[in-house]
Amino acid sequence: MREIVLDTETTGLDPDAGHRLVEVAALELENHVSTGSHLQLYVNPERDMPEEAFKIHGLSEEFLAGFPVFPEVAGQLLEFIGDSGLVIHNASFDLKFLNAELDRAGLAVLSAERATDTVALARRRFPGAQVSLDALCRRFEIDNSTRTLHGALLDCELLAEVYLELRGGRQPGLDLAADAKTARQTPSQQRPTRPPRPHAPEAEEQAAHEAFIGGMKSPIWRR
Repeated sequence: MREIVLDTETTGLDPDAGHRLVEVAALELENHVSTGSHLQLYVNPERDMPEEAFKIHGLSEEFLAGFPVFPEVAGQLLEFIGDSGLVIHNASFDLKFLNAELDRAGLAVLSAERATDTVALARRRFPGAQVSLDALCRRFEIDNSTRTLHGALLDCELLAEVYLELRGGRQPGLDLAADAKTARQTPSQQRPTRPPRPHAPEAEEQAAHEAFIGGMKSPIWRR
């Protein structure tokens, strides 16, 4: 089963207020496990970079000016994700920005039904607990020490590990199968042969049984 972990960085919180996409990353999963295949795209937002956003991801207006605008890379993104399901942390936020850019480019938008929201998964599994990516990394003991700034590809890599844990972790059956194979290859130990134990009743037991059923009316043992 192919899925795509997706993350974005933006100039702000709301595309309806004029904010734009500046980075998008996608990471391929097979059966909930990363294959290592990924895509990372920086995008020229054609506008300034607010200080609040720069403090989060560190992408400056000057840095992004050298990259293509979204319509020039949209085809590359859509080709990579194909028709696979999407895994997104707080899916409504990323999809709103992606769909605003796709719509502006005259392309079909992404359906929300394709997305698995890991925030919703985490809230169902851990009601009342913090469900930020950093909090989930701490819960599952995933090393996020390099996440000093938000970055779409790094966040995809961390989210892939979190998603695997939210789905139950690596299947224990894989390890059990390996153990079973090893056990089959191990020579069986020699065990001592024991004579069969007698099970026939002794004379005293037979006599006690006859005395017991002798006091019954039409016992089934004598029919």
